Amino acid sequence: MLSVIVASSWFCNHNMQLYYPYLLMGCACGKETIEVNGKTYIIKARVGEGGFSVVDLIQDKKTHRSYALKRIVCHSKEDEKCAMKEAEYHNIFNHPNIIECIDVSLVEKCDGMNRSEVRLLLPYYRKGTLQDELTVRAKNKNHIPEERILRIFRQMCEGIRIMHNAQPYPLAHRDVKPANVLMSNDDSPVWMDFGSMGRARQEIRKASEARALQDFAAEKCSMAFRAPELFNVESHSSIDERVDVWSLGCCLYAMCYFKSPFDAAYQRGDSVALAVISGVIEFPEITPYGTGMHNLIKSMLEVSALQRPFIDGVLFQIDSLLPVVQDRV
Repeated sequence: MLSVIVASSWFCNHNMQLYYPYLLMGCACGKETIEVNGKTYIIKARVGEGGFSVVDLIQDKKTHRSYALKRIVCHSKEDEKCAMKEAEYHNIFNHPNIIECIDVSLVEKCDGMNRSEVRLLLPYYRKGTLQDELTVRAKNKNHIPEERILRIFRQMCEGIRIMHNAQPYPLAHRDVKPANVLMSNDDSPVWMDFGSMGRARQEIRKASEARALQDFAAEKCSMAFRAPELFNVESHSSIDERVDVWSLGCCLYAMCYFKSPFDAAYQRGDSVALAVISGVIEFPEITPYGTGMHNLIKSMLEVSALQRPFIDGVLFQIDSLLPVVQDRV
C-alpha cells in the first residue's frame, strides 16, 4: 500500500490555501484518468496540494509505472509563463540530486473561467521527503547519525551548487527546506519544487524594487528558513545566492534537531524576523553532535550575507569535517 505521507509536503507551500473547488479529494481513485501529451495515466491518489498546485500519484495505463503529476492552475498568461518557467528550470539541470521533469504540457480548461493547467510529469519517490523522516524521528528524539547527516547534506549542497553555477547566470532555489528534499531508495537527497527559483544576483536600486522582493519572499520563501536579508530588503543593496546558504544552515540544524532554529520563535508567537536578524543560534546542551557540526551550522547562519560562505566554501568545510566524523564512528 502506498502511504500518503510520501507527499504530505510534496510541492505544498504552507502559506497557500486550497484554491480549486473542482479538484476532487475523494475521487474514484484508480478509475479517473488524465492525459499528458497524448499519454493516458490513471490517477491513484491525491498526495499533495497547495494554493496553486496539486500533486497526484498516477500510473501509466500501459506500463503501470508510477509517477507524480504536478498540476498548476493558471488564471492568466502571466501565470502560464511562471508555470512554464518552472518546467524549464527542470530541463536546465541534469544532476542526481535535482529532480527531473519527464514531460510537461499546457492544457486549456473548458470550464468557462479562462483557466489553463500546466502539468509536470515527475518521478515518484516512495520514501517521501526529508521532512517526513524528521517528523517521525522527532517523536522519539531519534537523532540521525552524524556521518549520515553529513553524507546526505553534502549531496544537498552538490545539488544547490549546480543551481548556483547555472549558465548564463546563477540561479537560487529560494525555498530551501527539508520539505523540498525528496529521499531516493538509495538514501540520496533530491531537490524539488522550483516555483520560487530565479536569478540569484539582484541589484536593488529603488524602494519599489525592495518592496517587491520582500513581498515575493514573504509569499514564496518559508519563514523559518528565510535569509535575514529577505525579511528587510533595503534600497541600494544586493542579493545573491547566499540566501540559499542561510537556508541550508537551517536545514542542517533541522537534520540534527528536527526543526529550524527559528521554529521555536514561530511557535511562541514571537517575531521570526527579529529572531533571525538577532543572529542568536541556540544548541541543546545535551547533543550527540560535535563542535565541528555546530561550527558548520553557525558559518552558514551569518546574518551578514557578505560574511556568509558561498556553496563551495560550505562543501570545503564538509569535506574537512567528514573524515574526522568517520574516524570517530
